[in-house]
Amino acid sequence: MEIEIGRGKTARQAYGFDDIAIVPSRRTRDPRDVDIHWEFAYKGKTYDFPLPVLASAMDGVVDPDFAGLMGKLGGLAVLNLEGIQTRYEDPAPQLDLIASFSKEEATARMQQIYAAEDVKPELITQRVKEIKSHGVLAAASLTPQNVELYIDAALAGGLDILVIQGTVVSAEHVSSYDKPLDLNAFVRSLPVPTIIGGCCSYQGALHLMRAGAVGVLVGVGPGHACTSRRVLGIGVPQATAIADAAAARLRHIDETGIYCHVIADGGMRTGGDIAKAIACGADAVMIGSPLASASEAPGRGYHWGMATFHPDLPRGTRVQAGIRGTLEEILVGPAHQNDGTLNLLGGLRTSMATCGYENLKTFQKAEVMVAPALQTEGKVLQQSQGVGMGR
Repeated sequence: MEIEIGRGKTARQAYGFDDIAIVPSRRTRDPRDVDIHWEFAYKGKTYDFPLPVLASAMDGVVDPDFAGLMGKLGGLAVLNLEGIQTRYEDPAPQLDLIASFSKEEATARMQQIYAAEDVKPELITQRVKEIKSHGVLAAASLTPQNVELYIDAALAGGLDILVIQGTVVSAEHVSSYDKPLDLNAFVRSLPVPTIIGGCCSYQGALHLMRAGAVGVLVGVGPGHACTSRRVLGIGVPQATAIADAAAARLRHIDETGIYCHVIADGGMRTGGDIAKAIACGADAVMIGSPLASASEAPGRGYHWGMATFHPDLPRGTRVQAGIRGTLEEILVGPAHQNDGTLNLLGGLRTSMATCGYENLKTFQKAEVMVAPALQTEGKVLQQSQGVGMGR
């Protein structure tokens, strides 16, 4: 639906997770019969994950030990290969410092920490090997600007899955100053599968799919630690962005016969948000903020985005997540709180069971409705029960 902003400009109506609700169908299902595993194939090899969750490539979320634990629980953690872990042989003192900064000084002090040391190729190789030593798949992230520079060091460590990630990544970058990355040729030359993002439009997702990605990250600025929407004014509410990317996936299948996975990236804090992302068309989700509150996360209860420490235009903030539980409790429970922030995958599984769907592919077909009134009803109910009113 288009809305007239003024005589010279119209805009589509778009929706976030809080604006929609999943509609139960005519049947329910035993949660134990629900299958939430996620898999993709690349060059004859199948990559299978019991949990459809990726941990975001944030320095406050993923280090090699966290990646090992995440892999053993059934998910996939993505290590930032241009962050603290590959600039400092011992990143612990720097992480302690970042956790100690006041809110007012955090951004400027973090810029100093990241600028003090360059990314070291030998540390890239070492960190990937450390992940592999846990007996799990190693996934890591590089920006489009630096992926050609550092990919050999990552592959030397045994990298299994590459994520090419930036605030917005396009398959057609134009520059009169530098030679742009030929994304199509580069991705197809790699011996490992590549996930690319972010994007938030039908055309953006379709072009990344055509570049050879096995999956596209959908989301520009929805995360708690990202300020791109304030700094740059760009972004699309996640429910609409995911649905548009899912439509691009259908177009891509028609063109090539290849299924490219849609991975919702950011803006999800509860099991209900994850369920809505899948119902809108996502195959899996990438989350950061909920996992930053795991006792095993390296950020000491804080997390920050990859652009937080940009030397010229920071587009993120350091956020205090606190410690809510272990990684296992956050992902698969048991939960001892009723706000949906623990046992995230139990929430997804129960949502699917309640609506009668047996796997992620069928859940993508679930009926959803625009239902902002449900959010209003929830707030009214909370107030009537004294929640958030000092009682």
